[in-house]
Amino acid sequence: MSTLRVDNLSKEFGGVHAVQSLSFELAAGSVHSIIGPNGAGKTTLLNLLTGVYQPSAGRIFFDGRDLTGAPAHGFAAAGIGRTFQNLQIFANMTALENVMTGRHLRERCSLWSTMLRTPSLARAERESREQSMQLLRFVGLADYADAGADSMPYGALKRLEIARAIAGGPRFLLLDEPAAGLNPTESMEIGELIRQLARGGTTVVLVEHNMKLVMGVSDRIVVLDYGRKLCEGTAEEVRSDPRVVEAYLGAATDEVAHA
Repeated sequence: MSTLRVDNLSKEFGGVHAVQSLSFELAAGSVHSIIGPNGAGKTTLLNLLTGVYQPSAGRIFFDGRDLTGAPAHGFAAAGIGRTFQNLQIFANMTALENVMTGRHLRERCSLWSTMLRTPSLARAERESREQSMQLLRFVGLADYADAGADSMPYGALKRLEIARAIAGGPRFLLLDEPAAGLNPTESMEIGELIRQLARGGTTVVLVEHNMKLVMGVSDRIVVLDYGRKLCEGTAEEVRSDPRVVEAYLGAATDEVAHA
């Protein structure tokens, strides 16, 4: 079973400690959430766990392999995929073409076959199109397959980015605010999609401010405060921890209490 482990991980920006001495382990086959107030270091942590940022100190291990210092494509090749808080969709492509770009890690066509348009390349392209279409059906976007991404509603684009991320076949999928800007119905659909991914064997790491979503889908939750780990536990343990109420929720206590 795959595991993602960080040991004493830290990241500084000009003397500001965005992440401080974090240590935890995420086991495969479940949904892990990372929560905390704005500025707690959540997105910085995701950027560290995907090679976008290099840590100032500490180590990152995936399946026992030390990925510390590896570039982003090295993390992706190891089996760690992600989405972004700000959508990274190719607006000039169709929905299907966007998903197909996510399959590049799986493609093994040589330069020679690409130049000559060999039968093996044609077969690979056909398989890529078929499997990308299956992913669009999985996220409920089959009707948008040929639509330009620039014409799609925001909620559909959120699911499209998830489809593109899973097209690469990650074992760990890191989702950065997938429900941000969505209405309650759309947020529920994202929650069900996360559950389906977990049931299918993909481990999901969720960064999200929607506490109802977090409490409804998470097997384990890590709470950050000023870049440090405040606590870790099940949804019920986190919900009832007074440190979380004080540091993260403040006046919004009822939001977690009734999530």
